[in-house]
Amino acid sequence: MRFSTYIAKRYLFTKTSNNAINIITIIASFGVIVGSLALFIILSGFSGLRTFSYGLLDSASPDIKISATKGKSFLITDSISQILHQNSGIKSVAKVIEERVFLEYEEKNEIAFIKGVSSNYPEITQIDSTLSTGIWIDTNYVNTAVIGRTIALKLSLGVRNFTEPLRILVPKPGTGFINPQNAFYKTEVQIIGLYTGTEEFESKYVFVDIDQAADLLNFTKNQITSFEIKLKENSIVDDVAAQLQSKLGTDFKVETKEQLNEVFYKVINTENFVSYLIFTLIIIIALFNVIGSIIMMIIDKKDNLKTLFSLGATVAEIKKIFVLQGFLLTLFGMIFGLFLGVILVFLQQKYGWFMITESLAYPVEFQFSNLLVVVFTITILGYIAAKIASSRITQEFIEKK
Repeated sequence: MRFSTYIAKRYLFTKTSNNAINIITIIASFGVIVGSLALFIILSGFSGLRTFSYGLLDSASPDIKISATKGKSFLITDSISQILHQNSGIKSVAKVIEERVFLEYEEKNEIAFIKGVSSNYPEITQIDSTLSTGIWIDTNYVNTAVIGRTIALKLSLGVRNFTEPLRILVPKPGTGFINPQNAFYKTEVQIIGLYTGTEEFESKYVFVDIDQAADLLNFTKNQITSFEIKLKENSIVDDVAAQLQSKLGTDFKVETKEQLNEVFYKVINTENFVSYLIFTLIIIIALFNVIGSIIMMIIDKKDNLKTLFSLGATVAEIKKIFVLQGFLLTLFGMIFGLFLGVILVFLQQKYGWFMITESLAYPVEFQFSNLLVVVFTITILGYIAAKIASSRITQEFIEKK
C-alpha cells in the first residue's frame, strides 16, 4: 500500500513531459473544485431557506391544533379542559373561532377568513412580532382587527383609517328561501395592524377578538372551532399529539404543525432533494475529466508500468496506484472547493451580498450535515471514477509494445 501511495503522489504532483496531460489534470481538478463548491453552497442555501420558511410558519401555525372531526365547531366541556390542563407538555392553549367571510371596503370585495382569537393568542405563534404596521388586538378597544398585508393591498385599505370601516359578512345558515336583503350576518371593524408572512398567510386572515367573532357567527358560550396549542421547549410534538388524540377520541382531530402544512414541507424537502440530484449529476459529468486524466496518465506512463511489473509489482498494485491518484485528485479538489464554499457562506451571512429584496438577504446556513453530504458524495463518486479509469490496466496492456 505504501508503494502504491508513494507512486500515486509522484504522478499526481509531478508534471509530465506531455503538456496536454497537465492541462487535462488541471481542468479535472478545477471541475472537482467548482462541483464541490456549488453543491455545498446550494445545500447551504436550501438549509437557510428551510429555516427561514419554517420561521414564517412559526407565526402562521401552532405546534398543535385541535378541531372537530364532524362539523365546524364544538363546545368546550370540563373533560376537554381537564385533558388539556393535565398534559405536562403543553405551555399555552388559545381558543379560536374561524370561518370563511366576505370583506367589503368602499367598492372592493375579497374573500378571506375571520379568525377570532383569545387574548393569549400571541403566546401561541408570536404573531404580534410579524406586525409591519400598527399594533396587535387590544381588548380595551372594540371592533378592531389586524389583517394581512396582501389583503390590505387588494382592498387599498390603510391602518387606522377611520373614515370608513371594513365590513365583514358571513352568509346566514339555513335552507329554503333567503331574503337577499338580509342574507348575511355583518360586523364592522377598524384596522389597527398589518401582519406579514408567507403570501398565502398574508392573504388569508382577518384577526379579531374571539368575542366579536362569536357575536358575528351567533355562537353560544364556550362554542369554538379549534384549540391552538404552544408546547414547552423540551416537549416532543408527535408524542403530545398522540397523547391528546388518544384521550380526546375520534370526535376530535389533533394535527401537528407539519401535518397542517404538509404540502409546504413536501415542496421544500423535494426541492432540496432534486437540487442535490441535479448538482450531483453535474459533478458526475465533471468527474469524466478525472477519468480522462487518469487514462491519459496510464498511457503516458506505460513504459514505467512495464518496468514496475518486471520488478515484481502485481497488476492489482499497479491499478491501485491510479485508483489512489484519482482519489487524491478528487480529495484535494473537494477540500479546496469546500474551503471556498464555507468562506462564501459565512461572508453571505455577515454581509448579505446576494439579496432577495432590497431589505432581505438570501438566507444561507452553515450545517455540518451539508459538509458531510458533500464529502460523502464527492468521495464515493471520485473513487468510482478512479476505479473505472484504472480498469484499463491489464497484464496484456502492460506487456504490449
